[in-house]
Amino acid sequence: MIAGIETGGTKIVCGVAERDSLTEPTSVRRFPTTTPEETLGRIADFLAEVGPVEAVGIASFGPVDADPASAHYGFVTSTPKPGWKDTDVLSAVRAAANAPAAFVSDVTGAAVGESRAGAGRGARNVGYATIGTGVGVGLVVDGQPLIGNGWPELGHLLVRRHPADRFEGHCPYHGDCLEGLTAGPAVKARWGVDASSFPADEKDERFDILAYYIAQLAWTTVLTLGLDKLVLGGGVMLAPGLFERTWPALTSIAGGYGPPQVATGDPRDLLVAPGLEGTSGLVGALSLAADLVS
Repeated sequence: MIAGIETGGTKIVCGVAERDSLTEPTSVRRFPTTTPEETLGRIADFLAEVGPVEAVGIASFGPVDADPASAHYGFVTSTPKPGWKDTDVLSAVRAAANAPAAFVSDVTGAAVGESRAGAGRGARNVGYATIGTGVGVGLVVDGQPLIGNGWPELGHLLVRRHPADRFEGHCPYHGDCLEGLTAGPAVKARWGVDASSFPADEKDERFDILAYYIAQLAWTTVLTLGLDKLVLGGGVMLAPGLFERTWPALTSIAGGYGPPQVATGDPRDLLVAPGLEGTSGLVGALSLAADLVS
C-alpha cells in the first residue's frame, strides 16, 4: 500500500492505493487547508488510520523547493498563504508515514498523473497547466518530472497583449503577466463575473482575449521543451466554449512555424482536456510514491 497527498491552497486530498491500481484508491479523504499545524496534523491522522504504507508522494501548493539537493527540499517557500511561508511539509509527512517520501509541486503532481494515466499517457513530453485561482504549469520531460527550487514557474510568463485588451492586469508582482490576465481573480476584476458567466453578446470577444494568452503559454512550452501534450485544467477552463478557442489561437500565433506539433499538426492533438479530471494530482502523488518502491 502506498499513499498520496495533494495539498492545495484551499483543500487537501489524501489517498492510499495498491501499486498496481493507482487510479483506484482504496481510501480517500478531503478536508480544508487551514493552518500548517492543523493541516499537517490531519494528514498525520489519516496516515495513522490507514495503517503502514510503503511510501508516500506529496504534491504541494507553493511556491515550493522541490530540489532534492537543496537544504530546504520539501518546503513551501514564498507563498502568500498566511502562516505557510517556510513550512517544512516533507519532513512532517515523512515522519507521520514513517516511510520514504517524494515531493513536487501540485501542478507537477498533476502533470505526472496525466502523463502516466491520463490524457498524456504514451506521450514523451507532457505539460499540465491549471488556469484557476492562479496559473501554474507542471512539466514531464522524457517521462520524468522537471523540478527545482521555485521552478518551473510559467504562471508569471510575460505575454504579448491582445490588441483589444486594455486591462492593466491583476498580478500583485507583475501586473499583466499570464496569471494577471487569465486567472480567475483577474477575470473577475476585469469583467465583474467569472468566465462561465459571460453575457452571450460579449462572450466571443472575451474568450478570444483569454485564448490568445493561453495559446502563448502553449507556444512557449512547445518551442522550449517540444511538448507532445499540454493538458489544460483549472476552473477558468471549465467555461463552456473557452477550450475550443485555444486551438485556432495557437494556430494563428504559430503562423506555420515551429515543431510539427504546432506548424503542421492539429492543435486538438496538442491542447487537451484532463483525462483524470479532479484526481490528476492525487494520482500523480501516488505514482511518485510507487516509484520509490518499484
